[in-house]
Amino acid sequence: MSEMNFFYKKNLMHGMHEMDHATQWIIILSRSFFLKHFGVFGMLLLSIYATGQDQIPESFKLIYHQDFESPQAIQDFDFSDEQAWSKYDIGQNNVLHLSGASEYRSSVRSPFNIAVMNRLMVGDFIMEVSLSQTGKEYGHRDLCLFFGIQDPTNFYYVHIASVADDHANNVFIVNDEPRTKIASKTTTGTDWGAQGSWHKARIERTVSDGMIKVYFDDSDEPIMEAVDTHFGLGYIGLGSFDDTGMFDEMKIWAREVLVTSDSFFK
Repeated sequence: MSEMNFFYKKNLMHGMHEMDHATQWIIILSRSFFLKHFGVFGMLLLSIYATGQDQIPESFKLIYHQDFESPQAIQDFDFSDEQAWSKYDIGQNNVLHLSGASEYRSSVRSPFNIAVMNRLMVGDFIMEVSLSQTGKEYGHRDLCLFFGIQDPTNFYYVHIASVADDHANNVFIVNDEPRTKIASKTTTGTDWGAQGSWHKARIERTVSDGMIKVYFDDSDEPIMEAVDTHFGLGYIGLGSFDDTGMFDEMKIWAREVLVTSDSFFK
């Protein structure tokens, strides 16, 4: 499933909010069948064969969940350009909206439009977020997810774009110099669909071995993989290199979290 109706996305069943109704019923019936005919053992088998991105290790705890409904939600973020971002109401549902180009330019070539989640730093983490790309279709049509952020010129980011090349649809490191791709595996591109289509992205990161995995929608396999150990504990963010989009239902699981009072872009 690559698209979903925005107006239903917050009312779907817990754990299946990214799926259409037909898919939900298939899962419900599958669980009922396995439970009826095979008992608890059947449910265990079903969980084993669930997609890898459905699993949250026991050592990871949900440390942050943001649906942008609270009036104070936007205060959780520092922006490269506050004028480009807002909390936006669509169909009685609030999202974080990147509506235009930022005036911000880093001292090294890297994304312009960045919203950094302030106060929380994580090492090993899993992040899931709903996202919608609202720009025109072209090769570098993108949204970005940031992590391991140390400061405005040292961080990782995942660039999810329509066509892959040396500067698109890859995992990148910014290390006091222009961004460099580091993925050992990626796809030829990512289908954003029509403007207003909603998708789910997931990042899995472990610091000790440098593992980075990126999933898109209900993919069983990562669409990107990388290994890098330059940055450990860091901040997480949302944004785009130079496009527009919307974000919602952001969840972060981590083994540990460091609470800080730092701010960016000030």
